[in-house]
Amino acid sequence: MTDGPDLSTRRLYLCTPDRPDLAAFLTECIAGGVDVVQLRDKELDARPLLERARLAAAVCREHGVPFVLNDRPDLALEAGADGVHVGQDDAPVALARRILGPSAVVGLSTHARPELEAAGHQDVTYISAGPVEATPTKPGRPGTGIDYVSLASARSTVPVFVTGGVTPARIPGLAAAGVRHFVVVRHLTKASDPRRAARSLRDAIDRALSSEPAAP
Repeated sequence: MTDGPDLSTRRLYLCTPDRPDLAAFLTECIAGGVDVVQLRDKELDARPLLERARLAAAVCREHGVPFVLNDRPDLALEAGADGVHVGQDDAPVALARRILGPSAVVGLSTHARPELEAAGHQDVTYISAGPVEATPTKPGRPGTGIDYVSLASARSTVPVFVTGGVTPARIPGLAAAGVRHFVVVRHLTKASDPRRAARSLRDAIDRALSSEPAAP
């Protein structure tokens, strides 16, 4: 795979559905410390989703933040996204890679050890692990618990972005379990002040990771 966006130092990943104030919302979240954005909307048809993805891609490009679209590598290509995020039942990673090319971001959801092991044999840029606890954004998906996300964070050769109930209060415990990259939905999408909410998350991440002992 040739060079594309480097996600290894990206810490705070926003996953959001479409919303009327999408451009302003993304701008505020990025100003607060979000450094990866995914548009995930299960309700929009292809054409309106493409329009909103183009808007999100433009905002993220202006601020130097990688933008990925959920599920649809074809629309990600047309929208000028940096890549796509797919689930276990979506378009295969190999197909997404053929559509988007070797330098694109291709992310893959994992929820259990067999999926983690299978991901290691695929051309993914990053994986997500979780949700740590059940969440309304993934109806019917049980929580994986902390052990799985800790295992994934330790064993994966690509960045692991952990999902499910990430809040400032939970970040220290997740960081202690080995988590280095965090996906947030509701703490930002439900916030009355997205910039402030993002900053509280980013500050918690920075504190948790800076308190680690130095490597020998």
